[in-house]
Amino acid sequence: MADLIDTVAVVTGAARGQGRSHAVALAAEGADIIAIDRCADIDSIPYPLATKDDLDETVRLVEAQGRRIVPVVADVRDLDAVAAGVRSGVDALGEIDIVVANAGVVAIGRKDPLDTEVYRDIVETNLNGVWHTIVATVPSIIRKGRGGSIILTSSAQGLVGKGGDGSAAMFAYAAAKHGVVGLMRSAANAYAQNNIRVNTVHPSGVGTPMILNDHTLKTFQENPNGAALSANLLPVPFVDAQDVTNAVVFLAGPKARYITGVALPVDAGHAVM
Repeated sequence: MADLIDTVAVVTGAARGQGRSHAVALAAEGADIIAIDRCADIDSIPYPLATKDDLDETVRLVEAQGRRIVPVVADVRDLDAVAAGVRSGVDALGEIDIVVANAGVVAIGRKDPLDTEVYRDIVETNLNGVWHTIVATVPSIIRKGRGGSIILTSSAQGLVGKGGDGSAAMFAYAAAKHGVVGLMRSAANAYAQNNIRVNTVHPSGVGTPMILNDHTLKTFQENPNGAALSANLLPVPFVDAQDVTNAVVFLAGPKARYITGVALPVDAGHAVM
């Protein structure tokens, strides 16, 4: 039996990769989806980001589950755009129950220690974008009055510093992903009185276009000793998007009704010290 019948979920970074996987799985459990994605590249990020065609495919896959979906083209770095997109989704689908703040970028292979542009873009997307998502959605959950679940995508890099190379890109990524844990813990305290649970998931490298692209794979090939980012204890180079999705769906649903403030690794042992 589907656990999320007649709920509404917001998923950022929903056009492909983990975000699409989460959106489709939540729909399979009965949720309608507000799917947010930038659908455009960022100059400092050295691989192609999702497109409007990718978001259209997420729409098709969610509708194939028999659920409704509102696609929103918005950059999570822009609070006003996120808030407007959330309002449009709520107008169409009703108030929100579940939030998955998944949108994120990385710039493996950008080695400049003084690259302020890439530092800013990563932090603004991976940390500020998560905060924007929280503050744009929580009022709707509170209005609905039956509690909810917020899941923030951090990273194994939000728990450890493996892969640090002194570059602005990796400093930004680790700092932002650690910062997401701080947002989670603060929000878990702030919203507990409204029966809103807040948790983080921490994947190691995931086999999505964020990693499986020409730039990143070339970087790994040229510097195999630097592949600490994918140094998992279990004998797999990457986890699958579905592995992270399984954790997200669990945290979203009633089986996790008393789980809040938890940083959950889905990392094949990457963060084990």
